[in-house]
Amino acid sequence: MKKIEAIIKPFKLEEVKEALNQAGIEGMTISEVKGFGRQKGHTEVYRGSEYTVDFLPKIKIEIAVADGKVAGAVAAIISAAKTGKIGDGKIFVSAIEDAIRIRTEERGESAV
Repeated sequence: MKKIEAIIKPFKLEEVKEALNQAGIEGMTISEVKGFGRQKGHTEVYRGSEYTVDFLPKIKIEIAVADGKVAGAVAAIISAAKTGKIGDGKIFVSAIEDAIRIRTEERGESAV
């Protein structure tokens, strides 16, 4: 099993959710986060004063998938989240040692 964490632009959430659904991925956790990478924020003007916005709003998607579905899930996220502009986000894939469904105490891939 693998855990996929994707940091995307907020307005791309619905497209990514639909793409993952079409790829057969059921269930995900969404968090509203803030951060920056190479783009290092931007400046805005408010009431005549210029200020720097360091941390930009992003959406973090976390999904747990069987090893065989990782490539399809990653491809779905890339195709739906990509704008071709700086700040599109990142995808991280890491191993999951174990997963337990609390209600039934199922373990491993059947718990996901």
